[in-house]
Amino acid sequence: MSTTDDTPRPAAGPAGEAAPGDGPVLRLESVRKTYGRGTVVLRDVDLAVAPHTVTALIGASGSGKSTLLRCANLLEEIDDGAIFLDGAEITDPRADVDAVRRRIGVVFQAYNLFPHMTVLDNITLAPRRVHGVPRAEAEARARELLERLGLGGRAGEYPDRLSGGQQQRVAIVRALAGRPRLLLLDEITAALDPELVGEVLGVVRDLKEEGMTMVIATHEMGFAREVADQVCFLDGGVVVERGTPERVFGDPRQDRTRQFLRRIIEAGRL
Repeated sequence: MSTTDDTPRPAAGPAGEAAPGDGPVLRLESVRKTYGRGTVVLRDVDLAVAPHTVTALIGASGSGKSTLLRCANLLEEIDDGAIFLDGAEITDPRADVDAVRRRIGVVFQAYNLFPHMTVLDNITLAPRRVHGVPRAEAEARARELLERLGLGGRAGEYPDRLSGGQQQRVAIVRALAGRPRLLLLDEITAALDPELVGEVLGVVRDLKEEGMTMVIATHEMGFAREVADQVCFLDGGVVVERGTPERVFGDPRQDRTRQFLRRIIEAGRL
């Protein structure tokens, strides 16, 4: 099956970070992943994510979106191909996996907050234990992020006292606390009530404006169309089509993409 490819232009990023002319933050080359007895989940996937851009992964459940993110963070071992972070191959057996993960923030569908810890302790645990950040510095960073994400008064709360949207925002703060180079978001609104989706998506909009490089697996088609610089449609573990949101959503070139979007439109989700 042929694919189409439009390369997005990266937005200008904050001072001190990679310039727009630099190479991709994340690059996948011919990545292949199988489960069980030869079930192919990712089939020769190529992907390049430029600095300070948002890449949205769309497709039906089981198309490989979440597996792609898990492979990018080395939570899953690939069977073939290579993955690069800022030009360095992180799938090389000699790569320091812990060092790689310290540079990549991940937020999953489930909040995965420790219920016996306060919001502040949930956020500062990794910076203190993994990054070696002094407690005072880690807590100052956490409080700053909580304030920015509208949770300034929640540092001492326990997760079960928060709404689902608030817990997901705490999970995003936790991922940002380590100052990641790349942020991976895996269906972060899937477990939320409809009225809470907007507040979490608003956080992602703000992060985009600040220049955070992100890869987002999402079923929120309208949001993907609005916020992404690059959209990749996956089907059966293959990147069937990629390009700008305007092109993929407005003028899809592959039959499979058109079929998928037709069903999305008929369901009122675009």
